[in-house]
Amino acid sequence: MDSLPNSFNPNKRLKEEFVSNLTGSSMMEIAALTTIIPILIILRHSVGSNPVVDVTLKKNDDAVVGSKGRPAYMSTMAFDFLLIVLPIILVYTVLAEWMYIWATLLTLLLLIRIAANRFGSYSNLKEDPYSVRKNISSYRVATMIITCLCILAVDFRIFPRRYAKTETYGTGWMDLGVGSFVVANSLVSRQARNISSRKWKTAIQSSSPLIILGFARLLSTRGVDYQVHVAEYGVHWNFFFTLAAISILTCIINVPAQYSGILGSLILVGYQVCLTHGLNLYLLSNERGTDIISQNKEGFFSIFGYWGLYLVGVQLGNFLFFNNHSSATMRSTNWAKIRVWMLSLLFWLLTVIIDRHVERVSRRTCNLGYVTLVLAVNLQVLAILLLSDFLPGSKTSVLEEAYDRNLLGTFLLANLLTGLVNLFVDTLFASSVKALFILIAYAFSLSFLIGLLDFCGIRLKF
Repeated sequence: MDSLPNSFNPNKRLKEEFVSNLTGSSMMEIAALTTIIPILIILRHSVGSNPVVDVTLKKNDDAVVGSKGRPAYMSTMAFDFLLIVLPIILVYTVLAEWMYIWATLLTLLLLIRIAANRFGSYSNLKEDPYSVRKNISSYRVATMIITCLCILAVDFRIFPRRYAKTETYGTGWMDLGVGSFVVANSLVSRQARNISSRKWKTAIQSSSPLIILGFARLLSTRGVDYQVHVAEYGVHWNFFFTLAAISILTCIINVPAQYSGILGSLILVGYQVCLTHGLNLYLLSNERGTDIISQNKEGFFSIFGYWGLYLVGVQLGNFLFFNNHSSATMRSTNWAKIRVWMLSLLFWLLTVIIDRHVERVSRRTCNLGYVTLVLAVNLQVLAILLLSDFLPGSKTSVLEEAYDRNLLGTFLLANLLTGLVNLFVDTLFASSVKALFILIAYAFSLSFLIGLLDFCGIRLKF
């Protein structure tokens, strides 16, 4: 049914159809895209700290020592934007058809720089005891930047349809969003860091902001008649409810980090057995009952997949970075590099086997193949970022520092800006030039505002 004539969003039905019935791209293309982003970040680091503003001027997480003033800080943010964010936008749009070429060229450039430094004047680089922690932060920021760019880009025709979320089975680039958020949180969670978990009542209280955000999104999308792809989560469910459910379940059923992966694997295997015995037919059908579970069947049942993914991520984070310590500085960088690369390759192999012989990858049901794909991609990003230790220069940038200090604020602001663009711009019929201009302006505005919050010491956290 079309939206009402006086609706804020008269093209709602067309926009929903624009992101429906898609089949995704190949795993090879997903792997290539996964390679490009971390290499861009590493190459920016290798340029060195900008002499105008050094990120070491940050006094603590809530304040900035702005000895050179706001203009210098913002000029460095703009430089980071040009070297990190702008190339990502171009790869997702006008350069998408040459993506394999760019992935190959960037990989060769990185390898050449590493080889040159290994046999040149930087052959005796000292290991930074904080490099693992900085690389984890870069990985989390990369996940956020990709998410913020894609949630708006997908509404324009300049963004390849194969990168959008798949309808039932397949591997779309945007399918990885929610799973990557879950993994990024699990790797550095309290459980992974061996910090005693909170009581379940406290967990519910800490999850209440997510629940509030979930209802706020539900009410706001209904209020402005915003397009919602029902097959993604269901009629009422959304991303925030999934995160809240994972948080509550993890605290109620609390297991030590070194055993959480076992519980997660049992949950994932049990859930997969249910899927292959008929549950997948129910979840992927377009038929819905009137009860709340049937209305939101994708969101409700996928909790088992995401919860299992989170538990596996907790044990991986503990095993790779923390072990019996609460700080990532306690693990050797070389130790982490080898194991992250091995695990990434292992999960890629498992993904191919499961996709061919068990069930095809499905983000909609969050099946076992999807979980292993998400783990493979996220560990690949981390593995590449860990190569930054072979290059001289800074291990972070001003833009990354700003995003890392306000990840939640970044995501909420990106959703707000995306909504405003969709309400005031006819994204479906925008020309390629107009779409590219809007995406660059949106990304720059987002980075500028987040940088301004960081410079002022404002941090949104719960």
